[in-house]
Amino acid sequence: MRACVRVLTRPNGLGLCLLCLVSPPAHAPSSAHAARHALTATQLMTEKRRKAIWAIYGAPLAPFYAFRSLRPSFARRRSPPPAVWCRRTDELVDGPNSPYITPAALDRWTERLEQAFDGRPFDLLDAALTDTVASFPVDVTPFYDMIDGMRMDLVKWRYTTFDELYEYCYRVAGTVALMSVPIMGISAEYTGPVEPVYRAALGLGMANQLTNILRDVGEDARTRGRVYIPLEDLAAFGISDTEVINNSLAPVAGGPVDPRWQAMMKFQISRARQYFAEAEEGVAGLEESARWPVWAALILYRQILDAIEANNYDNFNMRAYVPSYKKLLLLPVAYIKAAMTPTLRSPATTEGR
Repeated sequence: MRACVRVLTRPNGLGLCLLCLVSPPAHAPSSAHAARHALTATQLMTEKRRKAIWAIYGAPLAPFYAFRSLRPSFARRRSPPPAVWCRRTDELVDGPNSPYITPAALDRWTERLEQAFDGRPFDLLDAALTDTVASFPVDVTPFYDMIDGMRMDLVKWRYTTFDELYEYCYRVAGTVALMSVPIMGISAEYTGPVEPVYRAALGLGMANQLTNILRDVGEDARTRGRVYIPLEDLAAFGISDTEVINNSLAPVAGGPVDPRWQAMMKFQISRARQYFAEAEEGVAGLEESARWPVWAALILYRQILDAIEANNYDNFNMRAYVPSYKKLLLLPVAYIKAAMTPTLRSPATTEGR
């Protein structure tokens, strides 16, 4: 459940697997309304930056973005909305064809990434990434790291410590921060070190991914046999991963969630909120046009934590979500916050003192 791409739509719809290995079954779009919210929040960016961001994340409304000038008119009319690099990468291990994905398939995906960065895209969807790389100082390293995160999902279903989980969260979500900051841009008024801005962006990626993990505990356990919450955290509250997999901590006959689980979830939510607070500190270092979508993502995901609490920490049987009307209401809130955020000033130097 990767934070950067869950709000987007379905695979490319071209009738072939992303790696031309198998044919995908038809399936319905997922959460297109949330993608439109993200689309709305990028409208303050320049068109060039919007196209670049969606070339990495995925575009729910393809004709509006980079592919319109690349695709023939019949394709624009008939093919479904494409999902671009992050979404396509995510689909390899979490999509309908995930049972067929092997390390060799990820090797092939890595080769396609390198071709896109070298100016030799495999298809029109890869071409959008090639265009982004040519236009912005995007480094290939986080793209490699994200693919390595997919490799972890192929072989790793438990995480012993939070340090292990942090590495996973960085690879599948924190990498998006490193991909997007060069495109969103750092404010010209800020002339200090860029590390605080990148650190805050990584904080948002971490916070979003930790929130996804907490929201999807039941689904991950039932459908994938995965427990992302660190085993050391479970043990600290007297919980085993077997209890999570067996759903034995869930409410029985309308009763409450196991009190051990409630206590453990309070700890996890507190940790995620710390990363959200860290993320807030760096928003002011971004270009003004990039602050609105970042604030929107920050507020939306933080409300998912509120929803988990409102569900009395039952993330086995109840999926925490933010209703559509609240998502619509948060957009102007995020806009106001972005407009009122003063630009991060450069740290004062002590030279000459």
